[in-house]
Amino acid sequence: MTAAPTSLNLATANPTKMKLLLILPHPDDEVYGASGTSMDLIEQGHTVGLVTLTRGEAGRTLGLCNTPEELAKLRELELRACLDVIGLQVHEQLSFPDKYLKDQPFEPLVEAARDAMQRHKPETVLAFPPNGSNGHPDHITAHRAVKAAWDSLPEQERPKLWYYASEKPPENEELLAMWIPPNIKRDVSRHITRKLQAIACHRSQALSTVDFIRKFPERILEETFYEVEQIQVEKKPAGV
Repeated sequence: MTAAPTSLNLATANPTKMKLLLILPHPDDEVYGASGTSMDLIEQGHTVGLVTLTRGEAGRTLGLCNTPEELAKLRELELRACLDVIGLQVHEQLSFPDKYLKDQPFEPLVEAARDAMQRHKPETVLAFPPNGSNGHPDHITAHRAVKAAWDSLPEQERPKLWYYASEKPPENEELLAMWIPPNIKRDVSRHITRKLQAIACHRSQALSTVDFIRKFPERILEETFYEVEQIQVEKKPAGV
């Protein structure tokens, strides 16, 4: 299948070096843990970009639509509204299959991540951590692809690599074995109103919003990350 961008904002042609590039699997993955940081950087005059690997067609619907294609179109509108609130203008929408990233050939995912890094030349790339934060197979596969792409770049071309990170250890033993605590903390409390507005744009995923706020209330006001300091051999989840 093709995974070429189905939506590419022409702001990608901006010669200004990109400060932060998020490479994430689903619409809404950009908002809970990094929208305040994105707002900060954009307000400072920096460019922030987002690559969304899937259209989110296998997510929850809350009765708002009836088919995967309808959901994908709805989530495209939700994401567009969310990015408008954040102020993020550089977005590439890919079309890898939602929920089934682990069943796809791995190299096209790696190439998509590597291509984005080489074209945009960001100072920092943000991805999910090895355990996917919550064990979601798409999160874990996206992490592996971004990490493999990052490892494959010449050292002088390699951006900083950040992972989403939580100070709260997972209760699940398998997730705990791959847990990495944060070494970067950013107070984004001054953006709380806009951040909640951005989160609310993803109305079809309201249950995910409730789940995130219940588990990680502190990460609404303080966004936390782990910066990878060197090429690392990481533990893989069982079955990978």
